[in-house]
Amino acid sequence: MSIKLGFTKSSIAFAVALLSLNMTVQAGAVYDYIKSNNELMIATDANWAPYSYINDAGEMEGFDVDVGREIAKRMGVEARFITPSWDIITSGNWNMRWDVSVGSMTPTETRSEVLNFPAVYYYTPAGFAVHTDSPITTLAGLNGKNVCTTAASTWEMYLEGSLDMIDAPAFTYKVTPGTITSLADGHTCLDDTRLGAGVRNDGIIDSIPMIQGAIEDGYPIRFLGDPAFFEPLSVATDKGNDDPELDAEIARIIADMKKDYTLTSMSMKWFKNADGSSNDYTIAF
Repeated sequence: MSIKLGFTKSSIAFAVALLSLNMTVQAGAVYDYIKSNNELMIATDANWAPYSYINDAGEMEGFDVDVGREIAKRMGVEARFITPSWDIITSGNWNMRWDVSVGSMTPTETRSEVLNFPAVYYYTPAGFAVHTDSPITTLAGLNGKNVCTTAASTWEMYLEGSLDMIDAPAFTYKVTPGTITSLADGHTCLDDTRLGAGVRNDGIIDSIPMIQGAIEDGYPIRFLGDPAFFEPLSVATDKGNDDPELDAEIARIIADMKKDYTLTSMSMKWFKNADGSSNDYTIAF
């Protein structure tokens, strides 16, 4: 199945038509358009391996990309990936610029004001890391320090003490930073961290699989303490263009992907432990 980046003339024309007519999308209209246009527009990250990233050949790949591609396949349409910034995706009001987000988004009370979460498809732990030369050896050592993370992320909410996840395992706040440095994505934080302990930050918080992947790629970083929290990750749709039919179809497809172990095989493909063994993150912690 082909995967295309960017916007087609037909999708732009459709969006303009919606705006010019000042019409409200009715139940089923978004899904009907996806089917009639033979294309599912999927928003995800362009720089967040192993979840979603652009490889050396200029193609999107990663766990979320595989999941998005499979959702489109089971809908009987093609997948097209859009890569807006994370804060734009989570702010809602997409105005038909894309149809769904398959970007490992955690359902939160705040996000649920503008987004729907039709199906959780896996779970991951979040954790802290520091430069290998850092004198900090415990999570308490990050209290009052400069901690880097992704803007508009659950990790930022955790550092702020305002994490309001829906249907997630209980957790406690283990770190109270003095400064929160919020950047465009986790890899930017990692690039800053590799410059040395305390140069641009004293530590980072992100997804443990992403940090593990960076360690395997040679980044001079190490994990610090136990996982901070475990989060459910869901497909998201826009409340501004509410379509119960689309949400129901996504929920059905994800349920089928769980039953036939498609999600498990994808997780085992992309997520590895420190010893190189595969990890099935489709199981709730």
